[in-house]
Amino acid sequence: MSLRFLLNGQTVVLADPPPMLTLLDWLRETRGLSGTKEGCNEGDCGACTVMVTDADGAKPLNACILLLPQLHGKAVRTVEGLAAPDGTPHPVQQALIDHHASQCGFCTPGFAVSMATAHRAGDTDHDTVLAGNLCRCTGYAPIIRAAQAAAVAPVPDWLDDPLADVPALEWGTCAANAIRPTSADALAAWYVQNPQATLIAGATDVGLWITKGLRDLGPVAFLNGCADLRGITVDAGEIRLGACVSIAEMLELMRAHHPHFAAMLTRFGSAQVRAAATVGGNIANGSPIGDSPPALIALGATLHLRKGDTRRSLPLEDFFVEYGKQDRTSGEFVEAVTIPRQADTLRCYKLSKRREQDISALCGCFNLGLEGDVIATARIAFGGMAGIPKRARAVEAALIGQPWAEATLRAALPAFAEDFQPMSDMRASAAYRLQTAQNMLLRLWHEGAAYATDIDAVTP
Repeated sequence: MSLRFLLNGQTVVLADPPPMLTLLDWLRETRGLSGTKEGCNEGDCGACTVMVTDADGAKPLNACILLLPQLHGKAVRTVEGLAAPDGTPHPVQQALIDHHASQCGFCTPGFAVSMATAHRAGDTDHDTVLAGNLCRCTGYAPIIRAAQAAAVAPVPDWLDDPLADVPALEWGTCAANAIRPTSADALAAWYVQNPQATLIAGATDVGLWITKGLRDLGPVAFLNGCADLRGITVDAGEIRLGACVSIAEMLELMRAHHPHFAAMLTRFGSAQVRAAATVGGNIANGSPIGDSPPALIALGATLHLRKGDTRRSLPLEDFFVEYGKQDRTSGEFVEAVTIPRQADTLRCYKLSKRREQDISALCGCFNLGLEGDVIATARIAFGGMAGIPKRARAVEAALIGQPWAEATLRAALPAFAEDFQPMSDMRASAAYRLQTAQNMLLRLWHEGAAYATDIDAVTP
């Protein structure tokens, strides 16, 4: 069946496109649009950034790990499509010129598209916006100055792509054994019959299986058409996130409910990655260093799974069995996760070698409830300390019922060795992980004692 989207304002219709073809390769090799660059080919450098617009607005995405079927019903702008039809540069393009913000120029198209997308949304947090774009020669100061200068210019009207002309129709099974269901019901029925298939939501993980692993994925289902997997509901008792809610959407939601969690999520990949990556994907891939599961476990989240018409729920921490193994049967998929409403006592600490765009050496999340000066409840979870995201149950037991005092937390430190036997790898040694996990508990105390630490702050 055909795939239909807008490219730089023009309608594109493709009949049965190869489902594993990335937008980057198609742009460069088929359309001759070489402004979108291939750098890392894994979503880290931002040289391939494109603007993708749908009913939810414009987003910066990495074309190198964006697959063509994910574009159905959307509008794409590459760097070639930022200028007006008469050649007038976009304000960010002109600002990059005026502020001498390009040297070799390889990274410049990606910067321009990231800046133009943020400019369209009125986002002036330039450091965050550009964290996913790597420049090796110009230096970021003139680039930031260019972004600041362009921020005051009006948004060009030529970027208003008419999405109504690109109906988001069902993209069914094609010759290449791919499907794009438009509901969770349709997905459930198909997945029971094709349990060996790969489910693709944001493709921030699966994309690397293709570009780096060169894997043939066999049958695939693209989930971006399942609107009922993208819902967010908040009521008096719980917060429910559909499996296809993006990390960017969860980040914005958590600002109002658990801001420490939201702050940690600003270090989840980059703006491009967060706009594509999904809550369900970050859970279902079972990674021991995924950043959202420790926080969700500490919040007491429940995972909701579906197989055909059968649904079941389990505590999120019970989903992770051992490295590479989850409590998920053949043909069963993650449908949603729910978080009980609660007073905000969650604190999340991520430790990585780089501040931006780096995999965690470890991530610790602490959720302690006090009754007076006594620790009444404790839920503590870590990523990077075991083969799965895991609760620190011995540490919790050492804290519950004890007075909220530095001495209590220090007395609980030996319990970390009961909970975790971390491994040594290129990111950190086992001894370092154990020591820094203990330090995170002490940091919790010191921050609670009004010694808050901002790792982004520079104090003379």
